[in-house]
Amino acid sequence: MTENITPDKKLDERGKICPYPDVDTMVALKKMKKGEILEVLVDYPLSVERIPRNAKKKGHKILVSEPLDGPNHRFLIEAQGLK
Repeated sequence: MTENITPDKKLDERGKICPYPDVDTMVALKKMKKGEILEVLVDYPLSVERIPRNAKKKGHKILVSEPLDGPNHRFLIEAQGLK
């Protein structure tokens, strides 16, 4: 099912440590229109916990949270247009 979702914007945050992946994700979501999809790639374990939690707190919808190879993780987040 995830292969049918085409993200409107992509963030590759691999190699960055907290708080940068989380902050960059929230800034990107804030700039997006309702219904647009953000793809985020991370490899920092704390970001895997923080990004979905903080996105949900801000009212966004986590469509996909999946581990990739090694420490890499992928999120697809639907922006809710909450400025």
